[in-house]
Amino acid sequence: MSVNKAILVGNVGQDPELRATQDGRELATFSLATTESWKDKNSGERKDKTEWHRIVVYSQGLVNVIKNYVKKGSKLYIEGQLQTRKWVDNNGIEKYTTEVVLQNFNSSLQMLDSRNSQPSAKDNPNQSMQDTVQDQFAGAKVVEDDLGDNIPF
Repeated sequence: MSVNKAILVGNVGQDPELRATQDGRELATFSLATTESWKDKNSGERKDKTEWHRIVVYSQGLVNVIKNYVKKGSKLYIEGQLQTRKWVDNNGIEKYTTEVVLQNFNSSLQMLDSRNSQPSAKDNPNQSMQDTVQDQFAGAKVVEDDLGDNIPF
């Protein structure tokens, strides 16, 4: 058995880019910044190190949430899988990119911004964003593995 799961909490670096796959499904891509902070032992000053992660979302329900609510600066909790893909740049040189991919039922996205900073539903300004997200998933079929106590480790 093996596990491929990436969990990140960070801020969106730029407004998400929406595109269509060859078969017409929408996907969203954006960068997510995670920042580690510590106090330097020698100088006592505060230090930061930021890592940038490329996020690719294929799950249609999550693409709809991103399209309607996620923008530059949004704070997100992301669960997905690491995938590395090969591509060729303009000079014909092979390059590799590792991305956190959200697809199917093994991925998750949660908005962590305070309620006051999140946009309200477009159709009903009195409806909370969480209610709107729940409405978008009302017809979604959720499949869970029935592992129970049979986990082999």
